[in-house]
Amino acid sequence: MSGIYIHIPFCKQACNYCDFHFSTSMKKKEDMVLAIAKEIAMRKNEFKLLDSAGSDSQIETIYFGGGTPSVLTNDEINFLISEVYKNYNVVENPEITLEANPDDLSAERIFELSKSSINRLSIGIQSFFEDDLKMMNRAHNSMEAKKCLEEATKYFDNISLDLIYGVPGMSNEKWKHNIETALSFGIPHISSYALTVEPKTALSKLIQTGKVAKPNDEVASAHFMILVETLEANGFIHYELSNFGKENYFSKNNSAYWLGKKYIGVGPSAHSYDGVSRSWNISNNSLYLKSIQGNQLPNEVEVLSVSDRYNEYIMTGLRTIWGVSLDRIEKEFGTDYLVYLKKQTEKFLNDELVYIENNILRPTAKGKFLTDGIASDLFYLNLE
Repeated sequence: MSGIYIHIPFCKQACNYCDFHFSTSMKKKEDMVLAIAKEIAMRKNEFKLLDSAGSDSQIETIYFGGGTPSVLTNDEINFLISEVYKNYNVVENPEITLEANPDDLSAERIFELSKSSINRLSIGIQSFFEDDLKMMNRAHNSMEAKKCLEEATKYFDNISLDLIYGVPGMSNEKWKHNIETALSFGIPHISSYALTVEPKTALSKLIQTGKVAKPNDEVASAHFMILVETLEANGFIHYELSNFGKENYFSKNNSAYWLGKKYIGVGPSAHSYDGVSRSWNISNNSLYLKSIQGNQLPNEVEVLSVSDRYNEYIMTGLRTIWGVSLDRIEKEFGTDYLVYLKKQTEKFLNDELVYIENNILRPTAKGKFLTDGIASDLFYLNLE
């Protein structure tokens, strides 16, 4: 087993672009923490499969995501970590990540966190410019973004920050300044995503009413190329489409997802994977609480077909430096899948968007920004 993901479904305010599950009401926060702790205990036997050595699978990572996990108190965070240790076999030095927003990371709070089991911070900066932050409806300002990084780097070695590109009105120069500002703090990991307009979000409505311009794909592509070139020139490894890390600073939690390891997701809307099936908890705080308090897991389960597992491997493999192994395709999915993949890949090989080396399929530099679209064309939709 790889890890435990803990979804904290609360935020101080709603970011305009976000479609994750959360509530801006903190009334049920204490009840939610207790319910999540109970779910952790309820599922302790779920992945107790014997490994080759004959011992229980171990927890390698604990990840607090959301929502905004930093709205929890340090005592609440430590309590949930202790519940994981109480119910699972945890490796000696697990990666324990807390997603946090700058407005929650005062100097005192950062110092307190440094004394806890948290050993990795993932900080939602998004931009160092006030106009961008206001357009996104972020709860922090530019000064708080810089101040929290100044403080965090005093106590934490393993820090990641998020940046968003393709923002309407963001010039290449402005985007370069965002990257250079991030680099100035010596951060060893950066996650960066194109601004995406999701249905039913505030951003979607703002665009529909003409208050915000629609993101431009050409601008986003240019920003992506600047991002890749700048970070690689500064010693970062582009190990996943949206993730860049210095050597030994890749996210162990996220890498496990991409490599197909098992994980448990607890909390409302959290997903789990056991190698054969996926499950996901209900995306409703009240119904989640009622179910857990009634000793019922509020989840749905989907058993993955061979085609499902093949498609997931194509999607995750193409996004990472590990690529898609043609040998693995044939071994795990069969010759029909390999023949199909090679046939579908031909046009992308001819357009120099992908290449094959040592029987590994990977996107070229030109093809990286188009990875998700390429993967969808390689999916097997009608074999079964």
